[in-house]
Amino acid sequence: MEQKINPLSFRLGTTQKHHSFWFVQPKNYSEGLQEDKKIRDCIKNYIQKNRKKGSNGKIESDSSSETHIEIQKEIDMIHIIIHIGFPNLLPIKGEIKELDKDLQKEINYANQRFNISIEKVKEPYRQPNILAEYIAFQLKIEFHSERQ
Repeated sequence: MEQKINPLSFRLGTTQKHHSFWFVQPKNYSEGLQEDKKIRDCIKNYIQKNRKKGSNGKIESDSSSETHIEIQKEIDMIHIIIHIGFPNLLPIKGEIKELDKDLQKEINYANQRFNISIEKVKEPYRQPNILAEYIAFQLKIEFHSERQ
């Protein structure tokens, strides 16, 4: 019988990093994971809702799969780093405050602050998920243009 290994856990420390950095008591571990999932879902929903539109009025790309969210928790601060393939698709100016308010509502912590930063992926077309999303988007455009 074969043993299956999660590819991410197999590569941690050599070619990839952890997605979250925090420590809790073992009895609170599941709460921390649920909190991370809420944060990631809130950010992905925010990104899908606030994408810039292209010159033709259509949304340029589905940037939800082009993101990698890194979460680092401290005692009174949660650092969130959003690695995105194409940051010019998002309206960044003043919108981080809106995302911060959405996260505060979702998490419901009075003493926690969020430090949110957006970083561009250096070579987005070398990331397989970004490349696959780009190809799918191009095929979708081609399909819609043929139907009209």
